[in-house]
Amino acid sequence: MNDFWLAIAALAPTVLVGLVFWFIMRALIRSDKSERKALAKIEAEEREKLGLPTR
Repeated sequence: MNDFWLAIAALAPTVLVGLVFWFIMRALIRSDKSERKALAKIEAEEREKLGLPTR
């Protein structure tokens, strides 16, 4: 039973670092997607004001 907890203790840092990396990458990708969507909306509004065709 002691070997089990030793194995968990050995793997825990790797798993935690992997989870932190995953959350950071997920946040970056989602923020980029949200920013692109907002910029597309602003561009469409500006094109509409100028009377240009929307994409």
